[in-house]
Amino acid sequence: MTTPVFAAMGARAVRDGLASKEFSAREIATASLERVSALNGEVHAYLETTEALALVAAARLDAAVASGTLDEIGPLAGVPVAFKDNMNLLGTHTTCSSKMLENYVSPYTATCVERTIAAGGIVLGKLNMDEFAFGSSTETSAFGPTKNPWDLSRVPGGSSGGSAAAVAAGMATITLGSDTGGSIRQPGSFCGTVAVKPTYGVVSRYGVVAFGSSLDQVGPFTRSVEDAAFIMNAIAGHDVRDCTSQVNEVDFTANLGEGVRGMRIGVVPTFMEAPGLTAEVKAKVEESIEHLRQMGAEIVEVELPNAQAAMSAYYVLGPCEAFSNMARFDSVRYGYRAEGCKDLNSQYAASREAGFGPETRRRIMLGSYLLSAGVYDAYYYPAQQVRTLITEDYVRAYEQVDCIIAPVSPRTAFKFGEVSDPTEMYLSDMFTVSINIAGNGGLSMPVGLGADTGLPVGVQLISPAFKDENMLRVAAALETVYGPAPVAPDFAAGKAGE
Repeated sequence: MTTPVFAAMGARAVRDGLASKEFSAREIATASLERVSALNGEVHAYLETTEALALVAAARLDAAVASGTLDEIGPLAGVPVAFKDNMNLLGTHTTCSSKMLENYVSPYTATCVERTIAAGGIVLGKLNMDEFAFGSSTETSAFGPTKNPWDLSRVPGGSSGGSAAAVAAGMATITLGSDTGGSIRQPGSFCGTVAVKPTYGVVSRYGVVAFGSSLDQVGPFTRSVEDAAFIMNAIAGHDVRDCTSQVNEVDFTANLGEGVRGMRIGVVPTFMEAPGLTAEVKAKVEESIEHLRQMGAEIVEVELPNAQAAMSAYYVLGPCEAFSNMARFDSVRYGYRAEGCKDLNSQYAASREAGFGPETRRRIMLGSYLLSAGVYDAYYYPAQQVRTLITEDYVRAYEQVDCIIAPVSPRTAFKFGEVSDPTEMYLSDMFTVSINIAGNGGLSMPVGLGADTGLPVGVQLISPAFKDENMLRVAAALETVYGPAPVAPDFAAGKAGE
C-alpha cells in the first residue's frame, strides 16, 4: 500500500483522516520526516529537522484521538509544519542562515511558533532563508541556496525561500515566513504557493529575529486559501510580549465562500504599466482581473501617486532599521567570535567581518551612513515623510475599493546567478514594498503558469489595514477558477513515502 504524502494533503484532510483513524499522527510524523530526508538533498529547504519534537507532538495527538479529545486541539491537528530559521524554537538552532549564529541554540520559543504547535502542528524543522532576511533569492544563505522545486536551476525567491520551497515540494503542509518588503509574497509567487503577509500587528513578532522592526510581519505559506485561513486563526491576535500586536477577533475562514459579487476590486494602472513587468506576468494578472469581473466584482481604477517612491523610501528605512538591529551581534554575548584579537574593538571588527556575509555587511554600512550626522536629515526624515504619503494614498484608495489586485513580482523565477547586480535584485520587490511601508495586508496566490517560461505566476491581493479577510475572500473566489496550488510536478508523485 502506498503511504500518503501527508505534507501534500490539506489541513482539513489531515485532521479528518486522523480523527477517523485512517492513519495515526505517528505515521504522519514518520512519513513526513522520511520525505524531507529523501528530498532535501535536492531542494535544500531545511537547515535542521526536529524528529524528537515531531514524535512528541504525534504522541500527544494520538493520545487525544484515543481519549476522544481531538476536538480540543486546534485546527492544525496532525498538520506537518515548519518554520523559517529566524524564528526561535526552544532547543533548536536559530541561525538566520548566517555564520554569525551558526551555533546559536534558542533558549525560548517565538509566539507564532508556540501558537502553531498549540494548534496541533507537527513540527518538522527549520527552513533556509537569505542571511538575516537580506535578499530576494535565498542565494545569500551562508549554508547554500534553496532550489525552486519547479525548476532546480532557478531560485525560489527570498528571503523566505526555504519556506516557499518546502510547501511547493510537499515537504510541509504549512510553513511560516517573515516579510519585510516582499519576503513572503515574492517566493510564494516564484514557487506557486499561497503566501500571506498579514497587516502589521496582526501576528506577534516576539521571538522572531528582527530585520526592520517597523516593517517585519510573520505569515504563512500554504497550498490552499482555506489552509492559510486556518493558520491565520491560530497565530493571529494580541501578545503582551509584542507591543505592536493588536487584539484580533476575526475568524479568517468565515467569509471564504461568499464570492466577490458586489465587491469593488481596485487596479493600479501604474503597476500594470511598470517598466520591467514581463508580458506573461501582466497577462496572468489581467486574466485574473477578468475572472473577478465575470464573477460579479466591480473593477475600479485607483491611483497610488506616491507608490513610485516606495523603493527609494524602503531602501532608506530598511537599512537604517537593519543597522540598529544588527548592532546586537557583537561577538560578546553570543554569536561567532574571532580568535586571537588584541582588544575589544579588533574583536568586534574581525568577528563581524567573518560572521556576516556580503549582503548583510552592505546593508549595515548603508544604514550606518544614512543615520550619520548630516545625512540623517537629508534621507531618513524625508523617507519617513514619504511613508506617510504612501500610507495616506492607500487610505484614500480603500475609500473606493474593498481590495486591490496587482502583480507580485515583475517576472517569474530567475536562474541562479542571473541577477548579480544588487539594485536589479532589489527591484524584485517593486510591487510589494509599498504594502510593508503602509502596513496593509497582502497575499500572493498562484494563477497558473507563465506562457513563456512555464513557471508559476502569482497575483497579489492587497487589503485595507486589519481587513485581511477581504483579500482571503477574493483569493478563495479566484481559487475556484485556478484550484489549490499543486505540488511541483517533479515532486508530486511522492519520491519519498512510497
